[in-house]
Amino acid sequence: MLKKVLKYIFIAALLFSVVVAAFIGAVQLNLFGYLYTKEELKGFKNENASLILSEEGRTLGKIFDENRTNITYEDLPEHLIYALIATEDARYFEHEGVDSKGLLRVLVKSIILQKKSAGGGSTISQQLVKNMYGRKSFGFLTMPVNKTKEAILATRIEEVYNKQEILAMYFNTVPFGENVYGIEAAAKRYYNKKTSQLTLDESAVLVGLLKANTFYNPRLYPEHALQRRNVVLAQMAKYNYLSEEEKEEAQALPIKLDYANLASEGIANYFLEYVKSESRVLVEKYNKANGTAWNLKTDGLIIQTTLNYTLQKYALQAFEKHLKNMQRFLRKQYESGFSKVELSQMVENELKRIGKTSEANNYSRVELFNWSESRSDSIQVRDSVAYYLTQLHAGLLALDPNTGAVKAYVGGVDFRTFPYDQIHAKRQMASSFKPILYAAAIELGYTPCTYLSNAEVTFTDFNNWQPKNYDNTYGGEYSLQAALLKSKNVPTVDLYFKVGYENLDYLWEKMNFSQPLDNLPSTALGTVTASISEVAVAYSAFANGGKKIEPNFIVSIKTKTGEVLYESDIASSQKRIIKGQTAETINAILQKAIDRGTGVALRNTYGVKKPMAGKTGTSQNFSDAWFVSYNPNLVIVTRVGASSPNIHFNSGAYGSGSKLALPLAAMTWRSAQANASLSKKVFTDFPKVPEELEAQMLCADFEEETTLDELFKKDNVSTKKKQQKGKKERDKKKKKKKGLLQRIFKKD
Repeated sequence: MLKKVLKYIFIAALLFSVVVAAFIGAVQLNLFGYLYTKEELKGFKNENASLILSEEGRTLGKIFDENRTNITYEDLPEHLIYALIATEDARYFEHEGVDSKGLLRVLVKSIILQKKSAGGGSTISQQLVKNMYGRKSFGFLTMPVNKTKEAILATRIEEVYNKQEILAMYFNTVPFGENVYGIEAAAKRYYNKKTSQLTLDESAVLVGLLKANTFYNPRLYPEHALQRRNVVLAQMAKYNYLSEEEKEEAQALPIKLDYANLASEGIANYFLEYVKSESRVLVEKYNKANGTAWNLKTDGLIIQTTLNYTLQKYALQAFEKHLKNMQRFLRKQYESGFSKVELSQMVENELKRIGKTSEANNYSRVELFNWSESRSDSIQVRDSVAYYLTQLHAGLLALDPNTGAVKAYVGGVDFRTFPYDQIHAKRQMASSFKPILYAAAIELGYTPCTYLSNAEVTFTDFNNWQPKNYDNTYGGEYSLQAALLKSKNVPTVDLYFKVGYENLDYLWEKMNFSQPLDNLPSTALGTVTASISEVAVAYSAFANGGKKIEPNFIVSIKTKTGEVLYESDIASSQKRIIKGQTAETINAILQKAIDRGTGVALRNTYGVKKPMAGKTGTSQNFSDAWFVSYNPNLVIVTRVGASSPNIHFNSGAYGSGSKLALPLAAMTWRSAQANASLSKKVFTDFPKVPEELEAQMLCADFEEETTLDELFKKDNVSTKKKQQKGKKERDKKKKKKKGLLQRIFKKD
């Protein structure tokens, strides 16, 4: 009986061996897909990412399928190599691509004994093959086919590369999660340093991440990463790469990342998103026109951008320094009193909106951004909603007004957690709108010394709406220039009716704003919404003498050999939209706004001494704060506010344009001023004010009314009467000079 059993076992084993041999032979004969030859393995290269460069030639980012930066064996710290070998392939230096002992262990423990903790049995060389070429599906034979292919190719790789080269290739191809491939990109992502600078415990964290690059992600799950790191360190001690003392010392260290640093992920992430999108369009256009097949992700193209790396860095520094403090003040405001009650109600409303009311008290792992260190934490859903409702968002755009070249672009406080680009978000312009109205008036012939009524007025047609000055003072008349530089609301509404909606709307459209203007008196005070980008383009027309420009991001796209696929043509997009004299007048007034008006903090607090014009803006209830500042070489627009206008500071002490938005631009200008080479690029004098214009500006800011009746009167007028009054004044001007619309359409 025993002989019979042994006979059957022998026959079964023989048949199994024949089947396995036949199967391996079939794989080698390419019946399950092509197997690369030794020569082809020698020529293996990772895809070549396209580089995005700053104005100075510094790398801002890459365009790739896989985020990867290749390094050599010499760049690998010894403890990193030992961590990998001890954890993934203890007999790495003994086998020739396939570890027969490891395979036997997997066969017995994993397959026969069904132990899940036995490991996979793949060597570093086999894992390298998988990283290089991936795996394909073959139905129920998928795993056997892929494992066999990897074993065959691993032995071939060992024949054409030495052990050190294989380790370097492995570290350059292995995935670390978050679309990061290769140890150099991982070191940059998690620790903001080069691979060669990694410490022992950092190397152990990254090697530990390879087992499951989401579960052991040190940012998302620091407790998991800590446990896995300590396993790696224990393995290193087990194979005598560490002493017990070294192991225990490293295991006692906390997980500490440098992930929150903006520069560690890229100094201009929001800018890069636009550049990547635009580059794809431009390259596709070139390929279509020339019958080529250039690929941004694989062909290593060179994209030269307009961004100034140094100015961008200064803007980021301003964001961190200023918004860190303002964020703390805002959250403190909502911790007590009526603000706390308001926030609680807003949280409940938001929970209903997103359908999370029943889960409000549940704990969920959420990434919490703050200016010290972003972290993933377990927090109640209700608290996480409150946290993000009270988050301040901001944007900064710096444009060359002569070319449209984007010199700095900060689209938000943190690209990873808040990818929505604030440069294109539309919010109420508030007083940053006023220069456009005043420019429309100057286009019609009004002068800086035209006087505007500051009398208190009620518009009965609009629910008895009353424009109010910030300082609640009324009466008398302000000169046009004083009303603008002091940002007076009541005289501005008076000017709105003098100019007329049609003339204002005409200029608004020429400046290329997308939101239509309402024919309402409140429009004069900036109730219309616009984006930072649109405002920057509009103010560029003042800075450059009256021409409309388009923002320009990309200078050129070239191949590695210098072939030009795209080159920008800046001049073709410019056209005049206001008179040169109008621009000169607005510039002269807004320079005074910086020297003695609402933007004076730029001088007094931040010490910016260079020629500058500007305008603040504070929307209703301090929901959004704006500051626009410029000279003939550069326009900088900043805006700050929470995602909901219902979240805001309760007073102008923190929430006004001069307190909340101005510092972002002011700190950026101040840093540029202190940098001799950059200062020459971004600062220049305004053209000398013509004598005629100087003469037109020689008048008192304010005039008292001449009779007691006028001094104490309080107007209660309908919009229709106000419009009729404005029409009479405009008709007088038409006798001397045709109005703007009449000249265009040739009507009297």
